[in-house]
Amino acid sequence: MLCTERIRRILQSSSLQIAACRNIKRYASCQELTQLQARKLNRVVFPLKELENYLNPNMVKTDFCIFDPSFDDIKRAEELFKQSSRHEIDYFTSAVRMAHAPLLSQPEVCFIGRSNVGKSSLIKALFSLVPGVEVRVSKTPGHTKKMNFFKVGKSFTLVDMPGYGYRAPEDFVEMVEAYLETRENLKKTFLLLDGCVGIQKTDVIAVDMCEEYGIPYAFVVTKIDRVPKGELLKHLLQIQDFVKKKTQSCFPQLFLVSSLYFYGIHLLRCFIAHVTGNFHLLNTAVQQQESQE
Repeated sequence: MLCTERIRRILQSSSLQIAACRNIKRYASCQELTQLQARKLNRVVFPLKELENYLNPNMVKTDFCIFDPSFDDIKRAEELFKQSSRHEIDYFTSAVRMAHAPLLSQPEVCFIGRSNVGKSSLIKALFSLVPGVEVRVSKTPGHTKKMNFFKVGKSFTLVDMPGYGYRAPEDFVEMVEAYLETRENLKKTFLLLDGCVGIQKTDVIAVDMCEEYGIPYAFVVTKIDRVPKGELLKHLLQIQDFVKKKTQSCFPQLFLVSSLYFYGIHLLRCFIAHVTGNFHLLNTAVQQQESQE
């Protein structure tokens, strides 16, 4: 009897996992998003805007939409993340120190975050339109020990940096500092924060490195599907207050993502295309902010 009940639970769990996978695929591309109603579409593409409804009406919300592309812009930028015979997207190489890093001329973006913040899962979601890209995702914190380079055709390179904090490489600071200080083609650093807990003391280490070298960076808040909206909003306001008072090189707008449901992934793809010079928006708010950096 117990054995039968256990089998039933396993089958039920498997069914739920299969259903979840189907939902994940449905939101991976803009083409699939066009089937959604406007409210659901905005929730998936612009998750930060949805939270505006929970704010005090008198609160200034300009930092919520500095980068504010149209859905048509996002669809056009998505083409950069699709593979073709002339536009190959794949893992390129890894390096444990800058002496081993490849010398590349195309624009570069890098992703840094605390161990278990969901960095590899986010990168896998960004590259979800190319299933063959090998992005290893582990349930064990601190899985990434090297700098992993992914080439997106001749358009740009994405670098997955080792996580800091728990089980971080012993030479993490030396490795990352050398990269940030010397990588001339680095256009933007994306610093990931866990939406369930907000900004932590260990995150300030990465912030200080970016600030020390004047590296343009932006905060990406992960796992927004795992936290109640009220708690998430509290964390976001704390992060924005930190950005205003403690940073100089940080892009004011936060990027909210869920790698599981693809919330915010399409907008982040568009922003990456923009900052790497592969896609230009006629958006005065963005141009004004970039002119100040």
